[in-house]
Amino acid sequence: MEKVKEWPLIKQIRQSVGLQRFMLLCGLVIMVLFLLCALFAPQLAPYGFSQTKADGVSFVPQSAPGEGHFLGTTVGGLDVLSRVIWGSRTALLAIIISVVASLFLGTFLGLVAGYFGGWFDRIMVMIADAVYSFPSLLLAIVLAIMLNANGGSVMGGIMSAGISITVVFVPQYLRVVRSEVMKIKNEAYVDSAKAIGASTSRIIFRHVLRNSTRTLPVIITMNAAEAILTLAGLGFLGLGIEPSAASEWGYDLNRAISDVTAGIWWTAVFPGLAIVIVVIGITLLGEGLNDLADPRLRLRKKPTPFTKEATK
Repeated sequence: MEKVKEWPLIKQIRQSVGLQRFMLLCGLVIMVLFLLCALFAPQLAPYGFSQTKADGVSFVPQSAPGEGHFLGTTVGGLDVLSRVIWGSRTALLAIIISVVASLFLGTFLGLVAGYFGGWFDRIMVMIADAVYSFPSLLLAIVLAIMLNANGGSVMGGIMSAGISITVVFVPQYLRVVRSEVMKIKNEAYVDSAKAIGASTSRIIFRHVLRNSTRTLPVIITMNAAEAILTLAGLGFLGLGIEPSAASEWGYDLNRAISDVTAGIWWTAVFPGLAIVIVVIGITLLGEGLNDLADPRLRLRKKPTPFTKEATK
């Protein structure tokens, strides 16, 4: 009977034990909830992200959590629960842009630099070392000012965070893939492919690429967490997205500073918790995948001790 092929993540969960499984499952549950909130925000949120009235009646500003507004309202009369749920969609868009762009660009440059070497490899390494000297948030601030010259638009704020994270994390993908490619290109199966006349593009994308991206899931999780923190940092500094354009957790924290000093805690606590919980979930998932990807950190169940009674 043919064995059914398991999904990669399901296989890793089955291989994990103890603390590894706990981190993987906790991170996976948090990420599933985050994705559900982002994808089904219109159905889950009781109100729109910029809605201040319902049935012709305006919401009471700075209303405490209770009936009608489970997490209270902001100083502008916005529903906090709706803002938190809609904010997950903005965070997901920033993650997708930054991860996809940095993954494809960094992987491609790492493949070319590692396989061909020469002057292109040296230039890429020097550029990667130079980019590491730029703080991601500082670069995001500069890009936010440039891209949001006409106001805090949705794509302007998301693109400023996404591009800044892309620029900062491309060197990391490049270095990881490059080091793997430099080892793999001397393997026997690569020499065999060259001997039978396989084209260079086929060797790179069919044989080398497949075996040089095993550690990328861990970097992807780091990239995703950094994207959320950078987007929140821009919003907190007032360079993010206006509330009329989209919901963003960092901007809500910025608007809640004066509320906290007045004893109005709910406008700051819940957006802050959303950032912390999502980043923790991504980090737990990444740490669990890292432990399973590294044989030195991988734990295995202890075998049953050998005793004379066990042989009877």
